[in-house]
Amino acid sequence: MCGIVGYVGSATASERPLEVAIEGLRRLEYRGYDSAGVALVGPGGSLEVAKKAGKLANLVEELDARPLAAATVAIGHTRWATHGGPTDANAHPHVSGKVAVIHNGIVENFHVLKDALLADGVEFRSETDTEVVAHLLARAYDATKDLTTAMQQVARTLHGTFTLLAVHADAPDTVVGARHDSPLVVGLGDGENFLGSDVAAFISHTRDALELGQDQVVTITPTAVEVTTFAGEAAEGRHYTVDWDAAAAEKGGFRSFMDKEIHDQPQAVADTLLGRTDTRGRLVLDEIRIDESVLRAVDKIVVIACGTAAYAGQVAKYAIEHWCRVPVEVELAHEFRYRDPVVDERTLVVAVSQSGETMDTLMAVRHAREQGAKVLAIVNTHGSTIPRESDAVLYTHAGPEIAVASTKAFLAQITAAYLLGLYLAQLRGNKYADEVTEILDELRAMPEKIQQVLDRAGRVREIARWMADTQSVLFLGRHVGYPVAMEGALKLKELAYIHAEGFAAGELKHGPIALIEPGQPVFVVVPSPRGRDSLHSKVVSNIQEIRARGARTIVIAEDGDEAVRPFADEVFYVPQTPTLLAPLLAVVPLQVFACELATAKGLDVDQPRNLAKSVTVE
Repeated sequence: MCGIVGYVGSATASERPLEVAIEGLRRLEYRGYDSAGVALVGPGGSLEVAKKAGKLANLVEELDARPLAAATVAIGHTRWATHGGPTDANAHPHVSGKVAVIHNGIVENFHVLKDALLADGVEFRSETDTEVVAHLLARAYDATKDLTTAMQQVARTLHGTFTLLAVHADAPDTVVGARHDSPLVVGLGDGENFLGSDVAAFISHTRDALELGQDQVVTITPTAVEVTTFAGEAAEGRHYTVDWDAAAAEKGGFRSFMDKEIHDQPQAVADTLLGRTDTRGRLVLDEIRIDESVLRAVDKIVVIACGTAAYAGQVAKYAIEHWCRVPVEVELAHEFRYRDPVVDERTLVVAVSQSGETMDTLMAVRHAREQGAKVLAIVNTHGSTIPRESDAVLYTHAGPEIAVASTKAFLAQITAAYLLGLYLAQLRGNKYADEVTEILDELRAMPEKIQQVLDRAGRVREIARWMADTQSVLFLGRHVGYPVAMEGALKLKELAYIHAEGFAAGELKHGPIALIEPGQPVFVVVPSPRGRDSLHSKVVSNIQEIRARGARTIVIAEDGDEAVRPFADEVFYVPQTPTLLAPLLAVVPLQVFACELATAKGLDVDQPRNLAKSVTVE
């Protein structure tokens, strides 16, 4: 959730540390936050802090009104409130003596630690768990006179999830960080080095990055990066090059990041499909540490995810079961480990997460592995925790997704799930090579078809603007259209703050039809008439049922489907495509609709209220 930036540069004090910190925090605004702050250290032993509740603009105004001195080192933070409300006092950094600390996560044992500090006469100025860390670090530094050693000692006493960055007035050339179950990456520069919650924090300065492992401490100076364990043993990070540049994190002429990311989807799907076959045309995944014999013996697959990623998993269920003839369950990760799930060494657990840091999903991954299951991760972020703790990983290549509400990550996750299903079908002998190749060719045609949907979306936007005052919208779908309907409803809830529900169309007469009243807008995702004809006709019957009760029916159907026209107030047509691949097209008008309606209401579609991009606490 929280955004973290660290910088150390030239020994000559300048404005650059502050500029890097503020720029990095701007790039991390997509994570969701309610306060922001910076701490600067200069060569004369100075430590200065500025922090304000609210948006980053409030902090910038404060810095303009009361400028801080030039510096050599900076740390910056955008906070999502956990302990204590979003106030100036609770904003990070927190200071104890000459130490300043910023923190992402939750220190679960802070009450015990705080009680001990209070008993020793320490005074607290905030309601946060983080201030405990600041006081502990100050004490440890006084005893060791070394910030790295102090961080190692303190990290060993903390329980929970945390990324910490710290600076000390007596060390104007050093920033020290620590990570446990929370993201932190290093940016490697020339005469300067960087730290960030993710690479967006420093991407305009370097694309050379270092991936940190679990329970590691990193110390950066202008010319060196040292990685150690919490126990103080030497360790190494993994170097990698970021394959997108700063321009990818800018709006590129669109009104919002979300609008841009909706239009990025053809490329996101195409990039996720790239390089997936070997010289013999057989499918390969990014990183497999599971023996093929184990995958052949799998008798159940469980997809674990949250929110939009869970709906991607629902789509995956239909495809994988059809292609592989293996039962697939889709579980909300936060429910999975608390219900005593039945998994064993013949279960493959598929963890889906855009950030790779979703704490609910990470905890479910760990529980599954404890039960003997193998875990394969589908994630977008290289170097994140979930793929490192999984047995295999299939990376989506969607690039940075800045808007909090997911769009292109959803399509990339579905695409990756299709690849996984085809890989397993190939490996297990459920599909012949030519059948896999045929489906891959159909997948490779999808980016162009998605672009066609976007090119036709003008009427969707008109309807969204016309419906800006709508208070409730229902979504219906069957088969793979059902999770599409739920995702369409979720997008509208996230962005427009209005009531929206997605239902399986077959459930309509079992209760939800009671919601239908004159003028009620209902989106209906209609399956292809070229597939199971009975399914198509049943959905058309559903449209007739709700239309007869006064609903305003807005239908998504494939080109050539004239059977829906007599019963629809509006029809948005998408290109013909195989049934199992249809979600990649059908969801796009729903994304456009939600984005446009929220924009028409004057809402911030990139940072919806109460939401954060990456949920890194349970």
